[in-house]
Amino acid sequence: MNLIARILGYRWAVCALLFFATTINYIDRQILSLLKPILDEQLHWTNAEFGMVNSAFQGAYGVSLLIFGWLIDKYGTKIGYAISIAAWSLAAMGHALVGSVTGFLTARVALGLGEGGNFPAAIKATALWFPKKERALATSLFNSGANVGAILAPAIVPWLALNFGWHSAFLAAGAVGFLWLFLWIPWFETPDKKNSISQEELAWIHSDGAEARSEKIPWGRLLGYRQTWAFILPKLITDPVWWFFLIWLPDFFKQTRGLDIKKSWVLLVTIYAIVTVLSIAGGWLTGHLTKIGWSVNRARKTGMLFFALCVVPILAVKGASDWGAVLLIGLAGAAHQAFSANLFTTVSDSFPKQAVASVIGIGGMAGAIGGMVFPLVTGILLDHFKATGNVAAGYGVLFSFCAAAYLVSLGLLQWGNPRLEPVTLNQRG
Repeated sequence: MNLIARILGYRWAVCALLFFATTINYIDRQILSLLKPILDEQLHWTNAEFGMVNSAFQGAYGVSLLIFGWLIDKYGTKIGYAISIAAWSLAAMGHALVGSVTGFLTARVALGLGEGGNFPAAIKATALWFPKKERALATSLFNSGANVGAILAPAIVPWLALNFGWHSAFLAAGAVGFLWLFLWIPWFETPDKKNSISQEELAWIHSDGAEARSEKIPWGRLLGYRQTWAFILPKLITDPVWWFFLIWLPDFFKQTRGLDIKKSWVLLVTIYAIVTVLSIAGGWLTGHLTKIGWSVNRARKTGMLFFALCVVPILAVKGASDWGAVLLIGLAGAAHQAFSANLFTTVSDSFPKQAVASVIGIGGMAGAIGGMVFPLVTGILLDHFKATGNVAAGYGVLFSFCAAAYLVSLGLLQWGNPRLEPVTLNQRG
């Protein structure tokens, strides 16, 4: 870390640590879905039971977001992040000790309760170490760890499971989390406590001047604005699509194409590589449109319409070849990431600074609720179609939902926030 700090500056070394943590986070989230084809033969669980296990994780994660938000504000980023990583690393390793559906459900709840600290801690660390003019770039860089984790997991987890047993994947993930702790605890401090930082970099970090404290806006008051619901409802509808991709794609390739994890891992890695590359281009598009003179409202929603339309071809995935399916799902996943990034930005387009975090928090909870319900529905639906001998038809229904979700969400955004105009909080929206 000190080498990065000497070359690029301490703030970018911090960003590298946040990127590392986010990568670990997304690898841990995918291990169970990647091992499902192997665990199916040992546990003989139904799709509904598998969905219930993943739903329990989402519910615990939603609760954890609230707990760690409070804990990090009260005790600081260093302690809060360390507790989160330690908790989820222990929970990841705990998966290796269980061998039943109930055991995996318990382990997933523990993992969800630990993981809620990652995003709040990373955002707060970014605010501490970066001036406003660099925060968006720093956030996009550390958040790209999510896509890198999604690429690495299909490449690493099946190899570990096939060569050393499925338990080894969970043990290795937990061990890497504790390795991160050995870097974080002795190295991270706030800028003012970092004795080795240069005065030039410290001055740059504080170049915004002292930030005024803002009055916190109660959630109940914010719920009275249509603009708030224009963020909540799209999050509720679209977040489950991304979790569907993360959780169910290994099973999709096995059940509909007869590809076990030894054959499908290359397809999964390619999907998330496509997502990583194209989502960056998608994030660039709306910014480019504003630079050439478009209004923020026109640029944002034109881009989001384009991204929503890019998901629609996923309707053809059922009849596509294996690599055709990879391209269609990769395009849809990239469109989700680009759509989601712009949806987040609509909040800061419309709400004053003191309300942005609260609105995003409410929407994040809505997304977690959607992510909790959708695996249950998915499991029940797939079990129904499996009983009829046509599980591919079940996946066809699910991909149809994915295809429509973004166009519906854009319609809800237009209904609730037609012009992306600033909201006046002393008046009802």
